[in-house]
Amino acid sequence: MSLLDQATVLITGASSGLGAEFARQLAPRARCLVLAARRLDRLESLRQQIARPGLEIHCLAVDLADAESSRRFVDEVRRLGVKINILINNAGLGDHGLFEDSDWNRVQAMIDVNVTALTRVTHAFLKDLIAHGRGGILNVSSIASLLPVPQMTVYAAVKSYVTNFSEALRCELRGTGVSVLALCPGPVDTEFFDVAERKNSDGSQAAPALMKVPQEQVVREGLAALEADRARLIPGWIVRFVMTAAVITPMWIKRFFLNRRGRGFTGH
Repeated sequence: MSLLDQATVLITGASSGLGAEFARQLAPRARCLVLAARRLDRLESLRQQIARPGLEIHCLAVDLADAESSRRFVDEVRRLGVKINILINNAGLGDHGLFEDSDWNRVQAMIDVNVTALTRVTHAFLKDLIAHGRGGILNVSSIASLLPVPQMTVYAAVKSYVTNFSEALRCELRGTGVSVLALCPGPVDTEFFDVAERKNSDGSQAAPALMKVPQEQVVREGLAALEADRARLIPGWIVRFVMTAAVITPMWIKRFFLNRRGRGFTGH
């Protein structure tokens, strides 16, 4: 049986975008879905869309930027009495613009959600996954984790944590039956980027259409990679080719291009 068939799956950030798409694609295969996000009304709407006979769905409201809410969330999942064997850490926040002009509360929230909450949730359920003897963790990172990205300074840094955390944890779990995947998508048409843009942004840094990968493809390739026990995936062959070339390029050359992305295009 596939890793995903009849699985009990916990998905954070499930109310929209990639999180909701993970739920849609897993609904025909999973036995139980635990969907978590801030907006409970959206989760309930998603539940109605994907419900089928034999599928158990739980919707939990949580603000992962808040430490106390995260702690309560872990307790709520445990009270459900389900044994999580697939964990999808999808919740994330972004920001775009010069670091000096950033709102500190937004910066703190990025760290709290992308780093602290992801680590807390993984730690909370990891021993259960190991005890089960077969499971998987899919951490949604980003191609930004592979490079320093001016005007996305903190976002690239926290996603670098996600990718490296995933790689190291995978090494620790070797032989336990638990697989860990760092999913590193490029630009995807979700509301994530609308939220990440600041009010005074002119949209000049929008990604080329050629680099965009549909969210359905990102999720489909991500789930297939988790089943295949892959360590890291960049969805879409064009993005994968470009990023592979970027990663192997010497840093002094990358700095030349990254410097052009710094203050020069912002009008400062």
